Amino acid sequence: MELTMTPPATTVETKSYAAQFRVIYLNKDLDHYLQFSQKFADSLQVEYFGSKEGVLEALEENYPADVIVAHAGSGGLELLDMIRSTAGFGNIPFVLMVDRLTRESVETARAKHADDVFSVTFDEGDLLTRIKYFKKRQWYVANKASQKIGAQANRTPLWKRTIDVVTTGTAVLLLLPVFLLVALLIRLDSKGPVFYRSRRVGSGYKIFDLYKFRTMRTDADQLIRKMAALSMYNKTTEPVQQIENNGLCAECQAGNKCKSLLFHDGKEICEKLYHFQKDQKAAFMKFQNDPRITRFGQFLRNSSLDELPQLINILKGDMSLVGNRPLPLYEAEKMTTDDKIFRFAGPAGLTGLWQVTKRGKGKADMSEEERTQLDITYAKEFSFKMDMQIILKTFPALLQSENV
Repeated sequence: MELTMTPPATTVETKSYAAQFRVIYLNKDLDHYLQFSQKFADSLQVEYFGSKEGVLEALEENYPADVIVAHAGSGGLELLDMIRSTAGFGNIPFVLMVDRLTRESVETARAKHADDVFSVTFDEGDLLTRIKYFKKRQWYVANKASQKIGAQANRTPLWKRTIDVVTTGTAVLLLLPVFLLVALLIRLDSKGPVFYRSRRVGSGYKIFDLYKFRTMRTDADQLIRKMAALSMYNKTTEPVQQIENNGLCAECQAGNKCKSLLFHDGKEICEKLYHFQKDQKAAFMKFQNDPRITRFGQFLRNSSLDELPQLINILKGDMSLVGNRPLPLYEAEKMTTDDKIFRFAGPAGLTGLWQVTKRGKGKADMSEEERTQLDITYAKEFSFKMDMQIILKTFPALLQSENV
């Protein structure tokens, strides 16, 4: 049961840049997650989350999700409200899961601006077709925005490109031993490519691959499924048998009466069994977080060494040392209105005007509108003097813990 039945006809290039679509999956029911990941194993790379807070943290770290699939009863409705009301998260596609498809659930999804709604079993409709449409829609928006900003976008001045090539080229040569050592340790730590690519929108609404050192296992989702199948939570032994016997543990069944019944989720359940299930679920959640990030990957993130390959982006001309932050596709999609799109007329960069302005004013944070206006200001007024001032103001910020 779809909210949008037919995608518009476009001439947008829909080339796939990944073997699988990346999905953020929110559901407190681990069994549903295992069934979902198994059903779509060949087409989707699924990142499992048991809480909306975990999803928000991943998005804030720019996890490149193609779509969010969230269960309404597991915080999905609240998450949808947060996503749609937060400018920084943009128009990321959102599929709402419900226990049973009804007219009421469809109306709720539409009212909250979900892109679609499916039953948790996904036995009606075609999720993969919908995700492919979401990607086509993003490319369509990108194509229109590129045409719109193309006439206004300025070429990178020779002085700016010279600074980028000289400084970045020197840095890459000096850091070459570090690059080689990190690459070797990544390959020794886990199988997979050395670099991780994230699609970003830069100057002139040009879409490019932003490079980072890989910090996550490429088979994290498959590993979770295999390990979960072997975990006590999924074994068809005493815990499952207990659940099927009116919520009584083996000890209580012997006397046909529970000595300590609890009322939980509308059902009576043995207190001993309740705590057992809770402990097993907690153990699984603790376990499932382990395989996502490699041991060496955790060090790379904490030290920010995973960001070093962005120097390659600068050498390629995708971005500059100083400029406006390159945005994820779903965030850039919301910046295509006449009053905001001009921020793409300026160069994309590692550091920029809003970062040092925030630091200079001592602000813990600034609104998306303030950031956008500063980006537009930089696009209109950037100069050699302004770039030098931003670079000099950036160095003190690097010595502080806050991310700029």
